[in-house]
Amino acid sequence: MSSITFHDIVGARRVVSRFLQPTPLIRYPELSDLLGFNAYIKHENHQPTGSFKVRGGLNFMSRLPEPQKRRGVITVTSGNNGQSIAYAAKRFGVHATVVVPNGNNPEKNSAMSALGAELVEGGADFDEARELCERLRVKRELYYVDPLNEPALFHGVGTYSLEIFEQLPDVSTIIVPIGGGSGACGAITVARAINPDVKVIGVQAENAPAVYLSWKAGRKVQTDSCQTVADGLATRVPSDFPFSILRDGISQIVLVGEDEIRAALRMMLRYTHNLVEAAAAASLSAARKLKSDLSSENVVMVMTGANLDTETLKSILK
Repeated sequence: MSSITFHDIVGARRVVSRFLQPTPLIRYPELSDLLGFNAYIKHENHQPTGSFKVRGGLNFMSRLPEPQKRRGVITVTSGNNGQSIAYAAKRFGVHATVVVPNGNNPEKNSAMSALGAELVEGGADFDEARELCERLRVKRELYYVDPLNEPALFHGVGTYSLEIFEQLPDVSTIIVPIGGGSGACGAITVARAINPDVKVIGVQAENAPAVYLSWKAGRKVQTDSCQTVADGLATRVPSDFPFSILRDGISQIVLVGEDEIRAALRMMLRYTHNLVEAAAAASLSAARKLKSDLSSENVVMVMTGANLDTETLKSILK
């Protein structure tokens, strides 16, 4: 099985920095007073695709062999990974096919199409869409960019954790939402190399707890459903690659409820004046639960994305 290395994350930054500026890391005084620790936000929601995953897409596409670039790539997504691949493919002149579940966020679908991706809908959820993606890959002889098993994606994503340690050398805790797990895996790898005392805490939705349950059991656990407002966290079963890193490397995983996620979205708007997607707000939800344990620490909450659709926004602000 492949792994993630600090060396390859450093190498990925040479690629990513050609296209992207470091995202801001900001301490918010009111939020800090409210939570009882130094509350920093890593604003990956400020990326051109509205998500941290664009880092991985650029790193992957830069390393794709030329013959495969000419044939094209295919991936599966609920939105942010697809936008990442579509954005990077356009930059490198590669045709990208993106498979999404039926009923996927229409605004994310529109964004992927606008970036030039060919959109294919099918399957009740991410895992069923992934099966369709595999069939199309074989039929069309495309390279399958597996969002849960492609090391180049994880190395690219890991570059935001390098920035955290450069921007805040005395960081003590990093809180990261976990869907597929690339962000948390990158943070674990960078923390181990630079300062193993830094805690990396993951967050999952109570309605989509597959990684949490697997971490607790020490083996992969599949759930029957993953219906959550935080669609970026909606996975029914962890993938082998990230789980092999999360199982022993994550300090803790916190479950947060739907009402807690919605409340955190409103808090993000109130205290940071940023509209973020539900998965991104999960970091703040977890921080609120853990605030007594994090007292006076320097805590970075990763705001992983900004792709909040208008219908979800309306329901949250009611």
